[in-house]
Amino acid sequence: MTRQLFVTTALPYANGAFHIGHIMEYIQADIWVRFQRMRGNTVHFVGADDAHGAPIMIAAEKVGKTPQQFVAEIAAGRKQYLDGFHIAFDHWHSTDAPENHQLAQDIYRALRREGLIAVRNIEQFFDPVKSMFLPDRYIKGECPKCAAKDQYGDSCEVCGAVYAPTELKNPYSTLTGATPVMKSSEHHFFQLSSPRCLEFLQRWTQEPGRLQPEVLNKIKEWFAADDEGHVGLSDWDISRDAPYFGIEIPDAPGKYFYVWLDAPVGYLASLKAWFDQGGPQRRDGDSRSFEQFVADPAVEQYHFIGKDITYFHTLFWPAMLHFSGRKEPTNVFVHGFITVSGEKMSKSRGTGISPLKYLEIGMNAEWLRYYIAAKLNAKVEDVDFNPEDFVARVNSDLVGKYVNIASRAAGFIAKRFEGHLSADLGVEGRALLDGLRAGREDIERLYEEREFGKAVREVMALADRVNAYVDQHKPWDLAKKPELSAALHDVCSTCIEAFRLLTIYLKPVLPSVAAQVEKFLQVEPLNFADAARALGAHRIGAYQHLMQRVDPKLLDALFEPAAAAAAAAPAAAAEAPALPGGEDIAPTIGIEDFAKIDLRIARIVEARKVEGSNKLLQLTLDVGEGRTRNVFSGIQSAYTPEQLVGKLTVMVANLAPRKMKFGVSEGMVLAASHADEKAQPGIHVLEPWPGAQPGMRVR
Repeated sequence: MTRQLFVTTALPYANGAFHIGHIMEYIQADIWVRFQRMRGNTVHFVGADDAHGAPIMIAAEKVGKTPQQFVAEIAAGRKQYLDGFHIAFDHWHSTDAPENHQLAQDIYRALRREGLIAVRNIEQFFDPVKSMFLPDRYIKGECPKCAAKDQYGDSCEVCGAVYAPTELKNPYSTLTGATPVMKSSEHHFFQLSSPRCLEFLQRWTQEPGRLQPEVLNKIKEWFAADDEGHVGLSDWDISRDAPYFGIEIPDAPGKYFYVWLDAPVGYLASLKAWFDQGGPQRRDGDSRSFEQFVADPAVEQYHFIGKDITYFHTLFWPAMLHFSGRKEPTNVFVHGFITVSGEKMSKSRGTGISPLKYLEIGMNAEWLRYYIAAKLNAKVEDVDFNPEDFVARVNSDLVGKYVNIASRAAGFIAKRFEGHLSADLGVEGRALLDGLRAGREDIERLYEEREFGKAVREVMALADRVNAYVDQHKPWDLAKKPELSAALHDVCSTCIEAFRLLTIYLKPVLPSVAAQVEKFLQVEPLNFADAARALGAHRIGAYQHLMQRVDPKLLDALFEPAAAAAAAAPAAAAEAPALPGGEDIAPTIGIEDFAKIDLRIARIVEARKVEGSNKLLQLTLDVGEGRTRNVFSGIQSAYTPEQLVGKLTVMVANLAPRKMKFGVSEGMVLAASHADEKAQPGIHVLEPWPGAQPGMRVR
């Protein structure tokens, strides 16, 4: 039965160009969408720019533009990325479009009718010069614990303390430098703490097959009881005060929706615009309205997102939909980040990949599509781009195993048989093709489950069989003997038919190559059902080479900033005396001073993000004491919790416990960083060599 699917990716914030993480997510979703369509399913694949919020408003003001102008210029640059990497959204929209204003306000009104909107006063810092309430990111001051200067309004990067912005000493606005004042303001809250919300979300998230196991485990943590025994979620502040670039809250002058309320509504708004413009009717003959489509129980709704926004998409978003009378997502597919040779992306270290530069220097988009597909699975795992592995995998798999099958046979078919394929193929040829067709069911299942890495490995295993067949029958030798012309015809025709089957299986990953193959074979666009049918005595067209090998020099060009930085380093060192780590060595101390610090090996048993902080991770440490310790560490910018669990590190074990905003911290984890974080960003947690055990003292 034909399925009807509505598919989205996370909405990119409209304050900059696409980065490689965006492209990875879009490629993943695009592969899945193309696979579904190749099975005959109807898919509506939409995206949009996340256009609202204070950062965009302030960035636009700095360059002398309206937020609308600023966002429009960003949006104008999207197409070259999407087209360049063959990412085929049906429609691309903006959260500042009329459809989103209407839908966001409609959903809010429905939630208010349900009694799930609360209004109460809160106190915040206010910039008297800018005349606006200040988010935490725009407030700095002295840490109330250690007095370190220029610390942000939620936590100290020096001592790790967590606090409210109002606790800062000598606070100032980063926008104007003015001293902020306290002001009271009426805010609107979505009552996620409601027992109704808790009951619904526990039921929805725990439905078998709904979410990935790793995601479900994280959600269970969010539902767990806190230190005071409270089970549930906190109410969600969904309003911001003017001036703010966003959508006005109905019946609340000067109040706007917080960007995270209207951003996911942008999925529906983009779909609505697609329907209102007649896209489904033109393409699929579907005359239904947007409202009729989204209300259809048969429609499946899927979201591809990064692991950093799981909270919003698995709690806020389904609750908003459910209690506003709309269908919840069928599933939310969460993926990890992309790294380079095991390291987080960093432009300053030259380890970032510019998608636009990738295209501009002439690298084939389908090299990257294939490489990413070969690394992806259905788990919430990071994808690592390793340059040497990239070259080897593309050259070996795509060119050496797949493309060469056609190039080794097409010339003989054209020159010796006027482009006509044999209808018989012989016993061995038919057996080979039967084996390739038998793999279709597993490959389709793996695509459906988003196990793309396993799917392409299955395809390459089939390609190995075809190449073994070629090596066994040696068409180049058969061509030397006129009496073996029929055998040559069968062998080469078998290769072309096998190449067609492999192309069907790879088409979701390689849409451009597949289009060239369809032209070469002179066939209609290939679908998975075509694997069951043979070409028979069919005439093919002229073969043209489909793909070049990767020149490793292209990778050098792609990562050129790293080489330039390395070359510049000796010259810079000659100009000025180097400061180790960017700062002077601290004053000399005696051994007795050092002995006062008890450094111990600790194992990270558990790690989690701290709700309400974008800097802290909460670590559970085993220091060999027969119990665990709780430590808050400001390393969230450098590590995901999954990267830390099970690792050994070094901690200050005799540091006095410190009461913090989110609990008591019982020590300090040691980490290294450069003094000039802008010049050399990065935090590096100390990790002992294998053999060290929790509780061992560092001397």
